[in-house]
Amino acid sequence: MAKYLLLKHYRGAPAPANDVPMEKWTPEEISAHVQYMRDFAERLEQSGEFVDGQALAPEGTWVRYDGEGRPPVTDGPFAETKDLIAGWMVIDVDTYERALELAGELSAAPGAGGKPIHEWLELRPFYATSPTATDDCHAGG
Repeated sequence: MAKYLLLKHYRGAPAPANDVPMEKWTPEEISAHVQYMRDFAERLEQSGEFVDGQALAPEGTWVRYDGEGRPPVTDGPFAETKDLIAGWMVIDVDTYERALELAGELSAAPGAGGKPIHEWLELRPFYATSPTATDDCHAGG
């Protein structure tokens, strides 16, 4: 099994086919979208392929260590991540092809007008499970 991150973006990815921002959806359209996501995750739980999934709130703060005995430095709220990352799902599947299949299915969640969004999802393997992870660690050193 290999773990993959399915990353949902607000912005930064190519425009989806049904390109209506969620803030313009009706409450019913939002409910249908959320239910689709829940049903998808539940099905993957039953197959043993679901690891975790979360939607992200728009608030956030940058935090940095500033030395021993000093409080963390904060800066924010910030624009970059909250404007880009909407949420994620972690899956654990047998093959890359299965990860592609599931990402494609998740991309079809309903949006405005009840039509599939066909949004672009970022599919990334976890570093530890990447076929070249060990090679990359030892390259050049």
